Amino acid sequence: MVEAAVRGAEQESGVRVDVLRAPDAGGDDVLRADGYIFATPENLAAMAGMMKDFFDRTYYAALGHIAGRPYAALVCAGSDGANAVRQIERICTGWRLKAVCEPLIVCTHAQSPEQILAPKTIGFRDLRRCEDAGAALAAGLALGVF
Repeated sequence: MVEAAVRGAEQESGVRVDVLRAPDAGGDDVLRADGYIFATPENLAAMAGMMKDFFDRTYYAALGHIAGRPYAALVCAGSDGANAVRQIERICTGWRLKAVCEPLIVCTHAQSPEQILAPKTIGFRDLRRCEDAGAALAAGLALGVF
């Protein structure tokens, strides 16, 4: 999903895309970015613990400094993904970020332990939606809309 969003964003000339894993990203990275795509799996009806840790470590460093910047949220869920989205939206509301598209939830319907632990294959249609989210964010930045 992230790779597809990056493909979409990189179609826009003049936009630099940096991909950081949640454990590797810090407050300075958040402050440096002009926009964000937050991508996480849904784990136990919530965003992944590493993503939560990222927000815990960076929230106050960025608070009051990034208002108005654009973001998109991507969630890969085994069931509905709604709570993971809700968590991201609440944090982004606190940061005063601007959503550039509806949150994108890709539901794999993985419910058994074997299905949950197995690698996931994301279909073309869902990957295209991720690509479109990346393209929308990048185009808005390039055009100065955000």
